[in-house]
Amino acid sequence: MISRLYALAQPFAFALEPERAHEAALRALELGFGGAARAPAADPRLGVDALGLHFPNPVGLAAGFDKDARVPDAMLGLGFGHVEIGSVTPRPQPGNPRPRLFRLPGDGAVINRMGFNSAGHEAVAARLVARKRQGGIIAVNLGANRDSTDKAADFAAGVERLGEFASFLTINVSSPNTPGLRDLQMPEALSRLLESLADARARLAARTGARPAMVVKLAPEIAEDDLPGVVARLLSGGADGIAVSNTTLARDGLTDASLARESGGLSGRPLFRRSTRMLARVYQLSQGKVPLIGIGGVDSGAAAAAKIAAGASLVQLYTGMIYEGPGIAALLNRHLAVELDRRGLSSIGALRGVEAERWSRASL
Repeated sequence: MISRLYALAQPFAFALEPERAHEAALRALELGFGGAARAPAADPRLGVDALGLHFPNPVGLAAGFDKDARVPDAMLGLGFGHVEIGSVTPRPQPGNPRPRLFRLPGDGAVINRMGFNSAGHEAVAARLVARKRQGGIIAVNLGANRDSTDKAADFAAGVERLGEFASFLTINVSSPNTPGLRDLQMPEALSRLLESLADARARLAARTGARPAMVVKLAPEIAEDDLPGVVARLLSGGADGIAVSNTTLARDGLTDASLARESGGLSGRPLFRRSTRMLARVYQLSQGKVPLIGIGGVDSGAAAAAKIAAGASLVQLYTGMIYEGPGIAALLNRHLAVELDRRGLSSIGALRGVEAERWSRASL
């Protein structure tokens, strides 16, 4: 039902400038539109135990859609097994000048240079406190202020302020739209960051008893030769999970040449192959010891299954929902249940990593 309604509404949404359409969708969800169209419970075989949590299904909403925790419960109701809000910066900031969000329908892609537009820690904390007893898995994606002189300290501040309300935290050191942020992915800087985050989490635990898992989100541009060192630092530094990957600066094979020249991170279908190959490499390098979140080009059940087969415990999407509609989570979960039947598997965990070797050698 909700997919048919979206098919009717999409031409009107796409007639709007992308950021206006995004705001309209958030306002509609805040007002309760779609609340009656709750997705049925996913097949129990799709349950995932990871990060110290039980996920009812592996399909999550990636950061970027609900930056300020305005509608996480509405999105859970649409069938997502978890919702990641953010990125959230310590102080409010407007982000980059508009226009900063561009649709590429022919490629099933989006380019964004939002620049961490955020209401800030305090506004988001107030919303998370208000819904604390609602249940469901809500992750918080942490960012750093653009003008910060100590971005690592911004992440530590996010752990201490928002960790009490998060099912898990994602440390976003991989956005291409904040100058200097990706430098924190390099091994030496990453070790120092992880040490700072561990200290912040210890202070949080001492004060509140909360000790949320921490996931580090990587960029797809990490050089092949650098990736083993990065993964080794993440494992030795206490990262509880790794998200692969953020948006890309590459523009390979895009059909819309004019929009391809726009600066910012590219998400959606063109990122699928690059991010899935990297996911498989991280799975191999980590020997499956930590949960991985597969992100990039998840817009179909086949894409979600491929991410899991490449090594993901969980998958996330955002751009796919723009083109396929808010019913996409329920659709993907149905497909994954059928995939288990097709392969004769009793749980989604049995699919994890079975094609990692093939994907690690895939061409771009």
